[in-house]
Amino acid sequence: SLECDFWAQDCPLGEKCMPWANDGGSSWNALRCSPIDEDPDAVGEPCIVEGSGTSGIDSCDAGSMCWDVDPDTLEGYCVAFCVGSPEDPMCEDPYQSCSLPSDGVLALCFPLCDPLLQDCAEGQACYGIDDVFNCVPDASGEMGAAGDACEFINVCDPGNFCASAELVPGCPGMTGCCSPFCNVNEMPPACLPGQECMPWYEDGSAPPGYENVGACALSM
Repeated sequence: SLECDFWAQDCPLGEKCMPWANDGGSSWNALRCSPIDEDPDAVGEPCIVEGSGTSGIDSCDAGSMCWDVDPDTLEGYCVAFCVGSPEDPMCEDPYQSCSLPSDGVLALCFPLCDPLLQDCAEGQACYGIDDVFNCVPDASGEMGAAGDACEFINVCDPGNFCASAELVPGCPGMTGCCSPFCNVNEMPPACLPGQECMPWYEDGSAPPGYENVGACALSM
């Protein structure tokens, strides 16, 4: 399998440049040219991977990859790659924004969302990633309520985010605990005892429509 340039998508006809784990591990660390399925699945449709979620071989069309793969059934759904360049990554769909997880080996487009409305598809939640809010699979399982320990962005229930331990009262987690999003204009805020509703964005930097988004936090 040829190495390739993700942003140039410079693979031969009928192939696409895909992230994969060249050591057979569970995290993407390299790029390879992979065959495009003869009857490919479109962005948003269910898909299947070959071998594992990091094999780099899936049933999604060019410009996309199979994401949130179930390790037992090998099924996920197709997510679009970002376009542009590493310096200026963007999404073809204006209602999505580009996220660069896994140290930039991946560049994926996720739907924008409102953390106060939690307006994502079933099984997903609206989390703050970099400076925007995206719909990402909710991996909280039984845990994830406000006050529960967390170490990753997407292990808190919808309506909560993974906050630093010192911002959550009685937090048992070393790294952090789930804390509610809140509306800065709502009194009293829907926070844990002792917390205040702090604006998510600094003064004047909130994107349009996100001015009232806040985070519940103990005042430092």
